[in-house]
Amino acid sequence: MDISRRKFLALAGATGLFLSFGKVHAASNEKILVVYYSRTGEEYGLGNITKGNTAIVAEIIAQKTGGELFEIKPATPYPDSYEECKTVASREKATKARPPFVGSVDVANYDLIFVGYPIWYGDAPQIVYTFLEGNDFSGKKIVPFCTHGGSGLSSTDQNISLTCPTAQILQGFAIQGKTAQKDFSKTESLVEENLKRLNLI
Repeated sequence: MDISRRKFLALAGATGLFLSFGKVHAASNEKILVVYYSRTGEEYGLGNITKGNTAIVAEIIAQKTGGELFEIKPATPYPDSYEECKTVASREKATKARPPFVGSVDVANYDLIFVGYPIWYGDAPQIVYTFLEGNDFSGKKIVPFCTHGGSGLSSTDQNISLTCPTAQILQGFAIQGKTAQKDFSKTESLVEENLKRLNLI
């Protein structure tokens, strides 16, 4: 090992910064999971997107904290058409539908879980509640985060608290969808600010 590398590792140890496969480990020793639902296709004001707004934010969180990612993938994909998706989302909210998703993850293996989603009609998509109601979050910490068109978190943090009463809901954060899609640097900065507030980096 050369001197410059030894100096770097010494500095990293002193500052708590360690790199592993491109990921930065969280400042805490908590095992972190980043769960999210994100949609691609036609998006209002953005055209057709190939990576969802919430997915962009979720990947940054995972990279910054060393957390593991789990994407909530609908068993029946939502329509690519923005208007058609709105119709489905509105109907699901009105009926309190619980759409199924594919895959699974054992939340028992994690201490802190980020839960991310876009805001649809002032709430998280109903498929997010399918996930929340299907898992036991007793003793877990949950950080809600969302992408939105101007509503912020809306009341989703309260809704998640009611859905997961045995979990500790930490203060979440919201990032505008157009920011996530068009300004990666600003999005990364906003995520970092919130992770620092949570003492995770």
